[in-house]
Amino acid sequence: MGEQPIFSSRAHVFQIDPSTKKNWVPTSKHAVTVSYFYDSTRTVYRIISLDGSKAIINSTITPNMTFTKTSHKFGQWADSRANTVYGLGFSSEAHLSKFADKFAEFKEAARLAKERSQEKMELTSSPSQESATGDLQSPVTPENINGTNERVTPDTPFNTESRAEINAVPFPHSSSSITKHWEAELAALKGNNAKLTAALLESTANVKQWKQQLAAYQDEAERLHRRVTELECVSGQTAGVKTQKTELNQTIEELEAELKAREEELENLKQEVEKASQLQTQKDSLAQKLQETERRNVELESQLLDLEQRLENSELESHSFRKSLRSLLQLLDGKIFELSELRDSLAKLMEDDSS
Repeated sequence: MGEQPIFSSRAHVFQIDPSTKKNWVPTSKHAVTVSYFYDSTRTVYRIISLDGSKAIINSTITPNMTFTKTSHKFGQWADSRANTVYGLGFSSEAHLSKFADKFAEFKEAARLAKERSQEKMELTSSPSQESATGDLQSPVTPENINGTNERVTPDTPFNTESRAEINAVPFPHSSSSITKHWEAELAALKGNNAKLTAALLESTANVKQWKQQLAAYQDEAERLHRRVTELECVSGQTAGVKTQKTELNQTIEELEAELKAREEELENLKQEVEKASQLQTQKDSLAQKLQETERRNVELESQLLDLEQRLENSELESHSFRKSLRSLLQLLDGKIFELSELRDSLAKLMEDDSS
């Protein structure tokens, strides 16, 4: 099946600055797809992300890796093979938690696969050692076949006297014991043969697997060779890249300065907006007070008109009263004058009477 994607998510990709080992350097202009891949042939898990046609993440998961959440939307892990630290910024905490859970799951799977591979290699080497030990303990030699410790070779002289001595010596074993001996030897040979057959089959299977791994390693080596060639081609443009890097750093510094100025301007605008809000509140309060004052003024003007009308009426009444009073005074003056004349007349009459 080859290498297949098994989980994907979208995030902003960063790498640690190799010079400072502190600052994050964005490797994607926007959120890109970050995927887990599984290679069933080699039992390998990898994290891969492409920005267009450029691979910005190519990290093989190993049992000693750790994915760390540094905030509720950001996580990172170190890749010793790539000699860098990758960082991912997600759109939500749920996406980060899902990605971290998958990292832990595939890391454990990689650990189990490594342990199984080691156990398989140990089992592969163990039957071979047992077979070799069995062969050493029960070697198939002429001594075992003859049932004696004497080695028979073509150069050994057999004469009539030797045969006579052998025939003269009584044979210590019966036919049944010889049969048991041969049966035991045959069983040992069958056991060794079975062990050798199993080891051969296991070795054949391992050879096939090793051929597959070798082919995969050759493909990986060829890919790395192409990558080295590309890097060597790129290294020829180091001067231009350094110039572009310097220009980019200057541009970044200018943008950072401009961003800082914009942030200060934004802060000033926020303060002005707060002041404007306070002024608007004061304006609304003053407008309400002005409306109340205008309403009070209208009431006062109405009262003033009423007072003026009353004053005008009072003046008219006062004028009429004065006129009446003047007439009354004139009438009183006439009455007083008449009384004075009457008093004079009476006084004169009294003087006339007394005389």
